Amino acid sequence: MTRVAGTSAGKTSSGEGGERNNVRALALATFAFFACFYGWSLLGPLGPDLQDHLGLSEFELGVMVAVPVLLGSVMRIPMGILTDAHGGRRVFTALMAFTLLPLIGLAVWHDSYGAVLALGFLLGFAGSSFAIGVPFVNGWFAAERQGFALGVYGVGMGGTVLGGLTAPRIVDEAGLGAPFLVAAGTLALAMATFALFARDAPRPHPPQGERRGFLTPLAVFRGNTRAWALTLFYFLSFGGFVAMFLYLPKLLTGVHDLTKTDAGTRAAGFALLAVVARPVGGWLADRLGAERVLRWSFAATIVLALVLSAFYEDMVPLTIACLSLAVAFGLGTGAVFKLVAEWFPREVGAVTGVVGAAGGLGGFFPPLVMALVKSATGRYTLGFILLAGVGAAALGVLTALSRTGHEERADAKAVPA
Repeated sequence: MTRVAGTSAGKTSSGEGGERNNVRALALATFAFFACFYGWSLLGPLGPDLQDHLGLSEFELGVMVAVPVLLGSVMRIPMGILTDAHGGRRVFTALMAFTLLPLIGLAVWHDSYGAVLALGFLLGFAGSSFAIGVPFVNGWFAAERQGFALGVYGVGMGGTVLGGLTAPRIVDEAGLGAPFLVAAGTLALAMATFALFARDAPRPHPPQGERRGFLTPLAVFRGNTRAWALTLFYFLSFGGFVAMFLYLPKLLTGVHDLTKTDAGTRAAGFALLAVVARPVGGWLADRLGAERVLRWSFAATIVLALVLSAFYEDMVPLTIACLSLAVAFGLGTGAVFKLVAEWFPREVGAVTGVVGAAGGLGGFFPPLVMALVKSATGRYTLGFILLAGVGAAALGVLTALSRTGHEERADAKAVPA
């Protein structure tokens, strides 16, 4: 008999020993994810130092920072599939072992733009770690607790915040190669701890005789509206978070004449608030339903984006709207993967990979759009209006899917047994 992930996890979590296993698995995965994202994000905060060191143009700097972001997003798809097939313990350990190579390489060979580009490309694999940890954690928790557990795991994206705050200071104290060595040491500790103590949750075996090729799990996206809707939801929630985090310093320095340090600190505060709100979103999704939490998140995004379009030149409304938007994004990211587990319990890794890739791309393209809008119009107004438009599209799709789901359940109840 085929069992869904929640049922399997529910059996593993029974009893005090099972509860310890669940908490241990969550803690190990969160630490591993945090270490991966700390290393993955370093080229962003180190960009100004590397630009001065290598004499880079703005375009060359943009390419250098974008390469690991793009690869990390795209590689979430195969990593999610591999995790479904081979388990998170093997795949996560192998990824961390591999990521040590480009980190050590960047610590030694950062005097050549070509070397930094090549090693940055390899560093991009660390960004795919998110798609490994979601199915790994999901397997250890019953359905009614998966939202909160995945929200806690998502706190690991705070590695990007810590990287942004510490990397420039480490450079000032110990040189340009030092942050990469710190990241490599942290990742080596996470890898050793994970390899020694992590275990995969018991999983149901596929039906006897069923043959599943590498791309078989992606078949769920063939004509499945719900699967594609999840990519839109995460494109908005996580992509919006990343885009605002990346572009907020530019807006604050360009419009409000803040120093780079002050603007960077405020952007880190925005990111920290979103990180904290993520497990809250998962917890609320467990108790109130993921669809309801997402409706709140999308509605708030629409309103706050419109407020920003009108008042981004005034510091007080800008601050209030941005911090509120951070909470809305955090709640949304915490709820999305609760829906993944509910809608696609047998393909959590594969669906997570595609949805995670959409979120990563959602963080890459909006800053480019904002830059183009500013260049074309001299203002950021249209960019925030476009954000509100994406929020309205996500809310409309979610409402339509919710209505369809209610009708299907009502029809099922009407059919006599």
